[in-house]
Amino acid sequence: MSQYQAPLADMRFALHDVLGAEALFARLGFQEATRDIVDAVLEEGARFGEAVLAPLNKIGDEIGCSYDKATGEVATPPGFRDAYARYVEGGWPALTAPAEFGGQGLPHLLGVPVKEIIDAANLAWGNFPLLSHGATEALLHHGEDWQREVFLKPLVEGRWTGTMCLTEAHCGTDLGLLRTRAVPLDDGRYAISGTKIFITAGEHDLTDNIVHLVLARLPDAPAGSRGISLFVVPKLKVGRDGATGGRNGVRCGAIEHKMGIHGSATCVLNFEDAEGYLVGEPHKGLAAMFTMMNTARMAVGLQGLGLADRALQNALRYASERLQSRAPAGARFPDRPADPIILQPDVRRMLLTCRALVEGGRLLGYHAASLVDVAAHAPDPAERAEAEALLGFLTPIVKACLTEWGVECTYHALQCFGGHGYIREHGLEQLARDARITTLYEGTTGIQALDLVGRKLLQLRGAGLRAFLGMIGDFCDRHAGDPALAEFVGPLRGLAAEWEAIGRDIAARAQRDPEEVGAASVDFLFYSGYVALAYWWARSVATAQSPQHPEALRAGKLATARFYYARLLPRTLAHKAAIASGAGTLALPEADALG
Repeated sequence: MSQYQAPLADMRFALHDVLGAEALFARLGFQEATRDIVDAVLEEGARFGEAVLAPLNKIGDEIGCSYDKATGEVATPPGFRDAYARYVEGGWPALTAPAEFGGQGLPHLLGVPVKEIIDAANLAWGNFPLLSHGATEALLHHGEDWQREVFLKPLVEGRWTGTMCLTEAHCGTDLGLLRTRAVPLDDGRYAISGTKIFITAGEHDLTDNIVHLVLARLPDAPAGSRGISLFVVPKLKVGRDGATGGRNGVRCGAIEHKMGIHGSATCVLNFEDAEGYLVGEPHKGLAAMFTMMNTARMAVGLQGLGLADRALQNALRYASERLQSRAPAGARFPDRPADPIILQPDVRRMLLTCRALVEGGRLLGYHAASLVDVAAHAPDPAERAEAEALLGFLTPIVKACLTEWGVECTYHALQCFGGHGYIREHGLEQLARDARITTLYEGTTGIQALDLVGRKLLQLRGAGLRAFLGMIGDFCDRHAGDPALAEFVGPLRGLAAEWEAIGRDIAARAQRDPEEVGAASVDFLFYSGYVALAYWWARSVATAQSPQHPEALRAGKLATARFYYARLLPRTLAHKAAIASGAGTLALPEADALG
């Protein structure tokens, strides 16, 4: 079985040393989020993840969720209900929620490492409370006062959980084709009817009530995405006074049998005149739902990060213990029958790849999370606006790159185990299977790439890219004369100029041929991700130079940064070449294109 230990030392390095979290929190008005409080939260989160959730990971995979066709009820794997009760008892659902609705009001950035711990310890379990945070955000920003009062408090307490009901069998990502309908009733309620698929935690036995946020069409809705409205539809009927009633007209019709995350219930939900309430304005539901979707996309990026880190931990331990053949330069441990495989260069290549992507990716994800706090609480409106633009730009990068790197790292870790990784005994094959979904749900990598290029680069004229380029420029200017950083500053400055030029080139070609957007998008996304990590690795080395840090940390960060710049950053060359090749290279013979 795979093991997990929360990487508290690197989490603290990222939060306190690189990102300066304590000073940031104080400036944003989170006076109670001192370093002592932050460290205490991390330590308690680690205990919960390691002692409560991690032991259930294999159980959830082997037993999975069960579905009762007669009742439509779903039972979670053994131990999941008790773990959720302990999660609620510990106050974890309320950690970053607003105080006026029963939350602790702590920064969003502090919730992110806790989320990473949960995902690494037990991804399937973590999916049950996952969307409650997104539902809270959607209702907080778009709900009526009474809706916030009635629905947010039990969500924040963890007494209820939330879902996001978008997809239907015939439409997938194209939500403009959805058919679920909402008929107005006389008292301000709506009768919701239709079928939604792939609903994470759509039915379970962890809480009595589940708050479904559902996209549907009103009778007078125009066609396409402009005719979509958002409704809150609870599993148990809920009045405006908060009183709960009998079972609503929503029933689980099936659960999916999946490649991974077996302990997570992925449901088909049938709505039959289910009573619900309109959230926000009629026909404006997609915009409201994007508040929840963007929160979920960031959260899924952390899932990829957590799985990659757990895989790396197990691969590093195994490679240090597994004896097989001799080191290339001769026996390092002649008294043993063989040397550990970590002495093989290719094994170190895989381990360093994982370490570079995990530790660099942690800073990428944590920085994006800090922007949520800045955008909401910075005293300067201009700073809030810039943070919002940069967050929008980084969200698809965080979601897509951290999940794709999560798949890469879990497969590298499995490879380190050889044939032992392919069998179930060590738990690596579960991590690889679980990681695969992260590139798919909450928008595939291709969808993230189209959002990045089509909307964030072109429609919004690259405001977020300019903000990131400004960060890189400031860093390079500050360290221009530092010989210890010269090997990073020069290449980083050159890549920043190239990044901007590639963006301009895509924009110019897209004006001549709209297919250039889709042809370039995925490569531009990965190019952006690798340059972003180059920046964070350079900052890591600069931060680690401080005398307060032990020599082992300084040497480790420097060695990993050099590996990243030498062996992973050159991937940008391939992505740049692919972008330059244009849409014409993607042409298919007509017979193939039409099937």
